[in-house]
Amino acid sequence: MSGVGKSAALLELTRRGFTAIDTDDAHWIHVLDGEPLWIEALIDELLARPRATPLFVQGTVANQGCFYDRFDAVVLLSAPPDVVFERLAHRTNNPFGKTRAQRRQIAADISRVEPLLRQAATHEIVTTRPLAEVVDELVAIADNPRQRR
Repeated sequence: MSGVGKSAALLELTRRGFTAIDTDDAHWIHVLDGEPLWIEALIDELLARPRATPLFVQGTVANQGCFYDRFDAVVLLSAPPDVVFERLAHRTNNPFGKTRAQRRQIAADISRVEPLLRQAATHEIVTTRPLAEVVDELVAIADNPRQRR
């Protein structure tokens, strides 16, 4: 969901030496009938790459569930709506969430989409804690993905 701290977490994971891919980048997505979807061949190739350390992949698209069996864990980052909207009002790295229409869309997504993401997730991290703690928990999940937190 917008404003929960995904980009900040990815930057910190990268700073710590992990591979962290933000699939919100247009390179990974095509739009079909107004719906952003992963380009499945690109995601297939990404997941097939050999790696020595955990791979962190961020994205929210309609066809992500097609890949869940290839992930060790699916983590939902979440935050209360008031925190989300406060972050959106002050963030400078992404203009999304600044207009009234975009904020209405985000509120609808929190109401309609977030519960679906929560059902599919193997873990949830509420991102109201300091970023370092959130990333520590992501790394701990990567180290032991089967242990529910």
